[in-house]
Amino acid sequence: MLIPSVLAAQEEFAVSDHPRLLLKAGEESLVAEMIAGDPVMQKVHEAIVAECDRMLDLPLLERVMKGKRLLHTSREAIRRIFWLSYSYRMTGDGRYADRAVREMMNVCAFTDWNPSHFLDVGEMVLGVSIGYDWLYDCMTEHQRQTVKDAIVGKGFVPADDETYAGFYNLDNNWNQVCCGGLAYGALATYEEHPELARELIDLYVRSVPFALAVYAPDGGYPEGFHYWGYGTSFQVMMIAALESALGTDFGLGSYPGFLESSSFVQFMTAPGGLSYNFSDALQRAPCNPMMFWFASKSGDMSRVWLEKRYLENLPDDFMNDVDDLFSEYRLLPSLMIFCSKVDMDAVRPPEENFRFFDGKTPVFIYREGWDRKDDTYLGVKGGSPLTSHSHMDAGSFVYEYDGVRWSSELGMQDYYSLESLGVKLWDGHEGGQRWDVFRIGNESHSTLTLDGKHHVVKSFVPIVATWQERSRKGAMLDMTSAFSNAADSVIRSIWLDRRDHLHVRDEIVAGEDDVDVMWVMNTPAHAQILPNGRILLEKDGRKMVLEVSETGAEPHIWSNDPPHDYDAPNPGTCRVGYTLTVPAGTEMDLSVTLSPSR
Repeated sequence: MLIPSVLAAQEEFAVSDHPRLLLKAGEESLVAEMIAGDPVMQKVHEAIVAECDRMLDLPLLERVMKGKRLLHTSREAIRRIFWLSYSYRMTGDGRYADRAVREMMNVCAFTDWNPSHFLDVGEMVLGVSIGYDWLYDCMTEHQRQTVKDAIVGKGFVPADDETYAGFYNLDNNWNQVCCGGLAYGALATYEEHPELARELIDLYVRSVPFALAVYAPDGGYPEGFHYWGYGTSFQVMMIAALESALGTDFGLGSYPGFLESSSFVQFMTAPGGLSYNFSDALQRAPCNPMMFWFASKSGDMSRVWLEKRYLENLPDDFMNDVDDLFSEYRLLPSLMIFCSKVDMDAVRPPEENFRFFDGKTPVFIYREGWDRKDDTYLGVKGGSPLTSHSHMDAGSFVYEYDGVRWSSELGMQDYYSLESLGVKLWDGHEGGQRWDVFRIGNESHSTLTLDGKHHVVKSFVPIVATWQERSRKGAMLDMTSAFSNAADSVIRSIWLDRRDHLHVRDEIVAGEDDVDVMWVMNTPAHAQILPNGRILLEKDGRKMVLEVSETGAEPHIWSNDPPHDYDAPNPGTCRVGYTLTVPAGTEMDLSVTLSPSR
């Protein structure tokens, strides 16, 4: 889908009066009505306002870098300005408006918003733009001018500098966050420089399709669960602001797979409450406010089935852990806005149990049900190390059975913990240091390692078949390209039988040389080697046994202790599996099963 220039069309639209972003003037009544009729949303609202009371006495933010980033400051600025502005609009208490304006004046006085890491700029522009728009009538002309000058000088100007503007053609979250934040700046200050604003909006609307294209064909998001929450949240915020200010999203919300991607993040949440955290992702599976926007747009209220349950189970003191309980929690007032536009009584459980997301990162998911924490779950991943934020985890799988996650992912390591020690984390070339980080290289994942080598960086592992029947649920992957440096052919099949027991079959064809195979499953269970090559796993009072078909396979329990001083600890986890050799010129079918201990 091509987005034509929007300039001509946009001239036909009259920009809304302030406030125009997300929550237009008078729409506070819709939120108030929802709060009055929903005790859960009333709890969230009251918690936001109470947190704003605490903000009134906080010291103002300082321009303090963390490594190469100012991002932590930009995010806290959004949280303060957005939450305080929301509390003012919903209560009329001028203290919140005054404090929000102080926060804006403070960050606008920074020397810059760190354009060398432009995410910092994108988020900061979004924050001050919401404050400018929502508190327009509370600000003096001098204050308005200060914010406008900062948006232009610290946002638009560096975004026009080739040194910093590499995000425009990217197909990942950088495009969505940077263009989304800048679009807020153009929309908030529209009438001050309408010609410039139209040109900028045209630029951003024509840029984000590079990122939107990756949702095709069916909603899968290449960067995984965690970055879906980041990139997609800013994409939704951008679309919602365009609609509220100009009455159109210029077709952005209609890109193939975009609306369907709400099912992706839903299926990435396992019954036990953890995410399928492949690539750079955390295990926690928080409530995502943007899901309510997706439910409203698609008309499919099953998309917020899990979100509604999250909200209903919020503890009274949830603000103490708000950053763990909500995705992109600094945008929390958007939850109140988007929830006011859906019928929470119409929420129902999803009817699907299988999903295959094709595209840049193929993923197959089976979820036994949507009501019980002990439902079975299987996730299987293909893809490429070249994908943004990817690990060498092609061929890996996550498996939950009887309420326990038996095959797991260690997840992402904090970037600063690596960068501060001089690790070249973003050197993803063949032989790059990124792949030596324990959590990122293939040896820590539930997949194969051949001849002790990394997977080939310029590889792509497709899912070539799926099984979606009660007697067989799973996927087949052609892993040959990942092992072109070691074997002639590698086909991996991962499936569950009628009893939901796990089967993994690897068909390995050796070339002119022997192939040393390392079969790994990462697990949080306690492991013990038994006779006949079996491995006993125990966790939470449950027992499972890993068994291998090849009599010559040697069982192992590998420690997950950090191999380098820069690697993060991995307490409570280990790796189990087998090693063996496929002789040159031969083919081996290696079958491993995981089933309850008899």
